[in-house]
Amino acid sequence: LLALPGVDGPRLVFVNGAFRADLSHIEPIDGLQLRTLSQVLESDADSLRGPLSRSFDDAADVFARLNTALAGDGPVIRVAAGRRDLPLVHLVLIGAAASTELAWHLRGIIEVGEGAALRVVEHHVGEAGQAHFGNLLTQIVVAAGGRLDLLQVQNSSESASLYRRSEALLEADAQLEMRSIEAGAAWLRHDLAVTLAGDRSRFVSRGVFALRGRQHADTRLDVRHAARDTACDIGWRGVADQRSRGVFHGAITVNPGADGSDAQLSNKNLLLSAQAEIDSQPVLEIYADEVKAAHGATVGQLDEQALFYLRSRGLSAQQARSLLTLAFCRIAFDSIENTALREHVDALLLERLPEQVEEFASEGASA
Repeated sequence: LLALPGVDGPRLVFVNGAFRADLSHIEPIDGLQLRTLSQVLESDADSLRGPLSRSFDDAADVFARLNTALAGDGPVIRVAAGRRDLPLVHLVLIGAAASTELAWHLRGIIEVGEGAALRVVEHHVGEAGQAHFGNLLTQIVVAAGGRLDLLQVQNSSESASLYRRSEALLEADAQLEMRSIEAGAAWLRHDLAVTLAGDRSRFVSRGVFALRGRQHADTRLDVRHAARDTACDIGWRGVADQRSRGVFHGAITVNPGADGSDAQLSNKNLLLSAQAEIDSQPVLEIYADEVKAAHGATVGQLDEQALFYLRSRGLSAQQARSLLTLAFCRIAFDSIENTALREHVDALLLERLPEQVEEFASEGASA
């Protein structure tokens, strides 16, 4: 459950919401602080005054308010100003079988200092059959000139329920690049709220939800351009099979005075079954001048001409469908530079398809 190919750096592990020092791997690294919320509250509580004072007043923020009230621990990851070339940090969140159903609540904080850079893998896994409810709230701040690359691999037990809220504030010239794969959990909701608060800040989001059975996934993005010459580039793909349902709501707001903003949002989806459903709603609200913006959404089926071409090259109908579906999803992860990790994500996507086609993947690519 712990290992990820290509990831061998420091590791923070939480099992059913509790920190496990025996499973974690933390070594002193200059400029990188890896601690837990409870540890920081005990030794330096004032440093958490800002993030922990955040209130959630909207009616839709009920799970975030629940987290605020009940979370007792979580990861705290901080990078000092100017620190770059740090090892990849692995955050593991495990839902383990227990004698009774559980609900766990974690509060995570990631702070990247001015001019610093950090790479994090957020890895959700679960043992088969565990039906716990997980509630994770992560607050991210990337200071001026900083960069954060965050890969979220969500492969929880298909009997679990999971709510995640990721909030990010980007200062001037800061960059946040997030890649997300949503594959596990019977019921999943992921709220992603990003504020481009500093001039020339940039946000890139690539994601895929791959659903089957009676899974339900609800992904909601809220990106706000609050400064000049900011940019966001959002591209998500969705695949639903059998009787699953996916929901994607992508909202981009350009505030007054945020001139020169560049906002791009695309959501494309595939239905692999007549009983599957995907609802997509892209939204743009622009209150500034000199703005470049575009958005679009599609929900459809595999291209019949492409299927015919692959079948003419000797593949069966099912093999052709699986290869095209994999290629459709891969677009979100082609830019992962870690080859072993990228191949692991490919394998995870293959597991979600109606029929595994590992033996045909290389042949189909060369065709």
